[in-house]
Parts: sequence; structure tokens; C-alpha cells
Amino acid sequence: MPNLPRTRNRSRDFDIVLWGATGFTGKLVADYLVRNYLHRDGNPAKLRLALAGRNQEKLDALAREIGAPELPILIGDSFDGASLDAIASRAEVVISAVGPYAKYGHELVAACVRNATDYCDLTGESNFIRDMIDAHHETAQNNGARIVHCCGFDSVPSDLGTLMVQEAMKKLHGKYASEVKMAADLRGGPSGGTLATMMNMVDEIKANPSVRKVLGNPYALNPKGVRGPDKSDQTGVRFDHDFDMWTAPFVMAGINTRIVRRSHALMGLPWGKDFRYSEVMSAGKGPKGFTRAVTIAGGIMGFLGLVAFPLTRPIIQKRLPVPGEGPDKEARENGFFKTRLIALGDGNEVRGIVEGYQDPGYGATAIMLSEAALCLALDGANLQSEGGITTPAVAMGMRLIERLRNAGMKFEIQSQTDAVSETVAGDASAERPQLVR
Repeated sequence: MPNLPRTRNRSRDFDIVLWGATGFTGKLVADYLVRNYLHRDGNPAKLRLALAGRNQEKLDALAREIGAPELPILIGDSFDGASLDAIASRAEVVISAVGPYAKYGHELVAACVRNATDYCDLTGESNFIRDMIDAHHETAQNNGARIVHCCGFDSVPSDLGTLMVQEAMKKLHGKYASEVKMAADLRGGPSGGTLATMMNMVDEIKANPSVRKVLGNPYALNPKGVRGPDKSDQTGVRFDHDFDMWTAPFVMAGINTRIVRRSHALMGLPWGKDFRYSEVMSAGKGPKGFTRAVTIAGGIMGFLGLVAFPLTRPIIQKRLPVPGEGPDKEARENGFFKTRLIALGDGNEVRGIVEGYQDPGYGATAIMLSEAALCLALDGANLQSEGGITTPAVAMGMRLIERLRNAGMKFEIQSQTDAVSETVAGDASAERPQLVR
């Protein structure tokens, strides 16, 4: 066991260990880190990266495929705590790209907490995060391990976008907003891993009714007893006058809203005890917008129903990608996401945009997850954030926003009430990382 709490001086063998490197998203993360932080001319990071998983041959083949055969390879098993301790103890930060996390993620988080190792993943599983909070939050607070779930499209745009518009509201109007609303627009394809996670959650609900209670609780991830006025996420079609368009349910609201509320709670409720946050899917204006909203809402309900029903589930599974498969290069590069945020309070309004290139769940998520790990590994000593089961906004905050701007994502603020337009941009002269291929 290390001396606790440990100092973050990059004294361990590796800055980042990528666990699950041979999976679909893991390969994208490995490729991004190698091309942008190992093989990029003039890169000052001098990143020390290792690939980890359970299959030596597959890991060796991946290292050759991404042009880095010299990368160290670490072998472990998701259910073998000793092998995971051996990995976590050598890393400043562990990235986990192995899901469903409720099936495969418990022991790795426990190992990172035992060894005071920072950790980030791309889970969207509220039940898994709740389990990690209950099991490890206190210990991680004491030894300084920052366990940061949801560092991909779940839930970086939501969490950091809310932080961004709140800081702009305070700067422009002297007071934080009492409500933030987000509307998402995106184009992207599913991967087998994501679909496996959704099906696993359906199975867990059937096997354990308490999981349904966690998933339905808008404050499921808050510290016990810390609540607010928010109710259930939108399930039907509505016209939103603030966004001036029809909206539909957003399938990721079930995790994103909980992460934003946990951030607010961990920060000490600076936005007020009655702060509200909500998310929807953009559908557009007029009859076309209404039709699209109905189609989105119906599609979500239909898919979940078919997956939950024993007779139709095998048919659906045959038509969907299996774990390890996902959108091809062309589909990833043609994807995008754009989230619009509105902060409202005391008659004032601030609008923001968080926008990314590539398929949101894979190309863009690989960038967000990579930059979050780099932020913890390379900027970790200067972040001034505490240990615990935390969130992107609390653990990394505006520093991660800066990194993501430099990686090509847009974080933009515009205040319409005061006719003040403030584009919050990164250094335009900075060389941006290459796109994930």
C-alpha cells in the first residue's frame, strides 16, 4: 500500500494505464493517445503510457497496429483483485474502457481506491456509480483517489457545459442561475458494447427491483439526504418555449442529469438548494419538428420494449452489433453532437453551446476520455480537487474545458439579455490533436 494521501508528482511507472485497450472504444483511445501524445512532433507531455487487459497476444497486436510496439503491456483480470492491484499501483491514472461496468468494473475501482490511484471511465450506469459511492467514496476522500465516472459523451458536455454557463452567468450578472436546461442534437451509430450495457441494465432491473428505484431517482447519485425540486426526466413530446422548438426524451438524460446534480452537491450547492437541471432531445420547429419528436419518443420506447420482452430480444440481438463492433471510420467521422444550454435566473438568461466533431459515443468520446485522463495525470497536482467518487466538473472543471477546446471541441457562451456575446475559445494558435481514425 502507498503512503496516503499520495502526492501527484508523476513518480509512478506510468502516467496512464489503459485497461480494456483491445475493445472498440479502447482501441480509439489508444490510437488517439499514441498519435497525439507519443508520436506527435514537439509534444512536451512525454507521456508514459501502458496498455492493459487479459490477452497478451491481442494487446501486442494492437500496439503494432497503432505503431507503438514498444508500449509496455500489463496483464490482469477483471475479477482478480491482486492482478488489478499490481496494475493500479504502477499508474498515476487508470482509464477503464471495459463495460458493462456493473458486470466488470467493481474490482478495478476498488483496486484504484486501495492504491490511491486516479481513475476515469465512460460508464453511463447509474446503478454502478451508486454502488461505487456507497462502497468507496469515504476511503477515496481520505486517501485522495479521484474516481471520475462518465468522462465521455456521458456526461462531459452536460457537466462541463453546465459549469460553463453558470460561471458565465455569475460573471455577467453577479449571481448563479437557478435553472439550467440542455437540448441535444447528434448523429452517430451504436456499438455492441453500448447495446450490451443497455441489455445488462434491463436484466438487472428484472433481477433486482431496487435497481429500478435507483434509475428512477433524479437524485440517485447525490450524497444521502441532499435533494432538490427536480422530478422525472421528460418521457413524452413537448414544445419548449425557451429553446423555441419541439423536444423529445433524451436517452442519456437518465445519467447526465444525475451527474450534474452530484457535481452541484459536491461543490456545496453554490447554485442554490432549489437549482433545477433538465435535458431533452432537439427535434426542431413546426410540423416537421413535431413529427421528429414523436418518432424519437416512439423509437426509444419501442426499442426498450423489444429488448425487455423475451420473445423479441433474440431477434433484436441478431440485428445489432456485438461487443467489440461499432461504427466504421466513415460513420465516426460523419457524426457530430451539438448541445445547447440555457441558464435562467432572476430574469437573466445566458446561452451556451458545447459542440464536438465525430460520432459522439465513440470518436468524440475517445477524445473526451483521453483528455480527462491526461488532465488527471499531467495537471493533477494543480487541479486542487479532492478525492472521492467525483465528477468531471468537480475533479477537473475549467482545466478540462481548456483541454477539450484545444482538442477541437467548441465551448461557447452568449448572453442574449444584455446583448453581450462572449466566445470562450481556446488558444487559436495551438496545434490541435489529430482526429481519431
